[in-house]
Amino acid sequence: MTTSPRTDITLAPMTDDHAPAVMAIYQQGIDEGNATFETAAPPWSAFDTAKLPAHRFVALGRERRVVGWTAVSRVSARPAYAGVVEHSVYVCPTARGAGVGRTLLEALVASTEKAGIWTIQAGIFPENSASLALHESVGFRVLGRRERVARHHGVWRDVLLVERRSPVVA
Repeated sequence: MTTSPRTDITLAPMTDDHAPAVMAIYQQGIDEGNATFETAAPPWSAFDTAKLPAHRFVALGRERRVVGWTAVSRVSARPAYAGVVEHSVYVCPTARGAGVGRTLLEALVASTEKAGIWTIQAGIFPENSASLALHESVGFRVLGRRERVARHHGVWRDVLLVERRSPVVA
């Protein structure tokens, strides 16, 4: 576990014990409507299988309560893409603005770089300005806009493709 110098947040590897809180925070983000195309959090077993174990973290606030999480999944099984992952980061609404998201993303960047991963990517709804600003603050850039890429509650939505290329992993 690590304590962030900017907040009273402690980071820990995500475990099965965190599942209820992680899924609840995920569902809160889903319910807000600008975080993902998903309409319901998946069962923990599906989430657990899809996310790489070495790069899953929770942020623990006061009273050791989970207030945010981040995780990655492979973008492809092809060897050429071994160093490219897609990530998610979610923060409990009551913990936003306290540095939780930034602390999680900084830990994720350090973890993935240590493992030789050279690109972290994500798709973010253009309306999610807080997420875009957070990602920019830790070195992500917008690559482009995928117009009408999928329907969300019956409405076509655009997604901005963002990535962070590691300056230390060649």
